[in-house]
Amino acid sequence: MSEVIATNQTILVVGGGISGMTAALEAAECGKQVLLVEKNPSIGGRVSQLYKYFPKLCHPKCGLEINLRRIKAARDLRLLTLTEVTHVEGEAGNYKVTLKTSPRYVNENCTSCGACADAVEGEFDDEYNYGLKKRKAAYLPFNQAYPERYVLDPRAIGTPDAEKAKAACKYGAIDLDMQEQEFTVTVGAIIWATGWKPYDANKIQPYGYDRFPNVITSVEFERMLDPHGPTGGKILRPGDGKEAKDIAFIQCAGSRDLNHLKHCSRICCMATLKQTTYLREQYGDDARGTVYYIDIRAIDRIDDFYQQVQADKNITFTKSKVASITQDRETGNPVLHGVDTEGYHRYSNPHELVVLAIGMEPSVPADGFPMDVVLNEEGFVEPDEANGAFFAAGCSADALDVNRAVQSATASALRAIQVVNKVARAEG
Repeated sequence: MSEVIATNQTILVVGGGISGMTAALEAAECGKQVLLVEKNPSIGGRVSQLYKYFPKLCHPKCGLEINLRRIKAARDLRLLTLTEVTHVEGEAGNYKVTLKTSPRYVNENCTSCGACADAVEGEFDDEYNYGLKKRKAAYLPFNQAYPERYVLDPRAIGTPDAEKAKAACKYGAIDLDMQEQEFTVTVGAIIWATGWKPYDANKIQPYGYDRFPNVITSVEFERMLDPHGPTGGKILRPGDGKEAKDIAFIQCAGSRDLNHLKHCSRICCMATLKQTTYLREQYGDDARGTVYYIDIRAIDRIDDFYQQVQADKNITFTKSKVASITQDRETGNPVLHGVDTEGYHRYSNPHELVVLAIGMEPSVPADGFPMDVVLNEEGFVEPDEANGAFFAAGCSADALDVNRAVQSATASALRAIQVVNKVARAEG
């Protein structure tokens, strides 16, 4: 890796998802020096894992491609992948930041030809597809990954697969001697855009996610529908590979619950409404969707979308907090148990597949920050003066949809620009 040059007029952006890309681009296109770091091998974040946005139901790959073109054209932006922040000290306008970069084992000679992937035999759970499929030990994270360069899984180092990958590469791109690097940079402001992670559905014991293969999460369902996803765009039950046309969607799975996440994650209702359209898109009049909900939180222009879904005769809304799920041994169908609060009827309803609208929590736990930061009780970064020039963007600041995350990132970029402008004036 070439030398990384940064000064107290540089803005460090941590996290390469939609918020981090937005903040980095806004600052760089204003003429500020920006260093964007991402812990994964490529940028794009969770937006790259979506099949469609709501409410327009357009594909996010289009917007992602536009941002990638802007990043490639931004002369004042430097990108480091497989890089994490391990320590921060200093004050607003003058931070010393320690960065750790893990080896990719593939250098810039890579042409993404895929010969290394063809040569290796080892396979691992595919993180990008939430473990719903396997990937090779040499892999491109996803079809629109940037940097467009393969990665050699560190678990393959020292095995015959590593040598096979090296022998297969015609361009000398496989470098098995790459080492972890640690270095320190000086920056004036930090934008923390580390995003969110899905709440661990294994913790919701009554819903049996850890026991029943045909109970999945909303993020897994999203990957299923992607034509490049684990099932080639088909809705297939993990338990037996059969098509699922009768699907239950359970709202607030782990959210608004004193035993799990206290907060409302804001996106779950809209994610489910969107996903009911996937069901209809695939199976037409044969589709059956049932939404089990406490209340539907669809605001502003989103309410029109909600009303369209409500009007669909094949989609039913049942006002109920599902109490538990069991499994029919003969069919493998999950069976939902609870009480419909509109009429107080007890039910035991079988469905072919259950999708849990899982909540959002910050990707970085409260004890995982490289400096002292003021957090709220949910673990999101507070806009507090005590944080100095450390500004949260997107879902590190709150549970937000894509639109609001982008707005948050733009605001954080403006705050960071003000800090480095002040430094420039003081030194000028």
